[in-house]
Amino acid sequence: MTPGRLAIHEDALAGLQLKFANAFGSFASDATYHGSPDKVTEWELEQDLFGALRVVPRGQLALLIPAIQTYRKTPGLSSFGGGVGDINLSGRYDFTLAGEALYIPGIALLAGVTFPTGESIETAEDPLGTDSTGVGTYQANLGLALEQTEGPWLFGITGLVAKRATRTVGPVTTSLAAQWTLLASAAYTLPNDAALALILSYTTEGNPEVNGVTREATRRTPLLGAAGVYPLSDAWRLQGGLYLTPPVSQLGRNTPAILEMVLSLIRSWS
Repeated sequence: MTPGRLAIHEDALAGLQLKFANAFGSFASDATYHGSPDKVTEWELEQDLFGALRVVPRGQLALLIPAIQTYRKTPGLSSFGGGVGDINLSGRYDFTLAGEALYIPGIALLAGVTFPTGESIETAEDPLGTDSTGVGTYQANLGLALEQTEGPWLFGITGLVAKRATRTVGPVTTSLAAQWTLLASAAYTLPNDAALALILSYTTEGNPEVNGVTREATRRTPLLGAAGVYPLSDAWRLQGGLYLTPPVSQLGRNTPAILEMVLSLIRSWS
């Protein structure tokens, strides 16, 4: 999901997005939540340059280029590193628009590919892996978004599926299962065109295969969020959000629990 989605009246945009994430715990393989041990810290910073261009009246393309830095601290050891992350190219085509019809919602097809331009964990040189900035393989994404308006309210449901290409590192060949995400949102638009939104998403991923053998390592990732947009002028706007993995056992599995803050500045052209 790109932060650079064009509004109906916009032809192009460019922006800068800043992220800060704190990993405060994790979910074990039995789905039990555990807080981070004492004297263990993990922070991630990210700066994204992104842009979007309308290529046909209802179709748009977006590009996102991330730079990622990670700080990790364990008893007796700490490290900070980073670099360019995995670049993402995505597209969106709206078959219908929210509010066009009373009973037919806005329907959009989403597609994208993430390129392995970042440093994978296998080639990272830092002992804590802080210079790892990518997953080391291509990832294809496909999704369907449904949206509808009701007065100042906008409601949306998005389903996404992502699949990473098989990777071979030395004698080990790994094939990850498809990753499925369901995202629901409700947004309220204020008279000055500012908007506030609540977001809920849940991601699941099946067992991977390692050298042709299925391994028990399913993943589940819940996420709650509150986001907003504020127009600075006709051409400039601020976007931001706060996102949390609920630290409740059985909700997640084999995944970290994070608190993430996001702020974006966007310039658009009509």
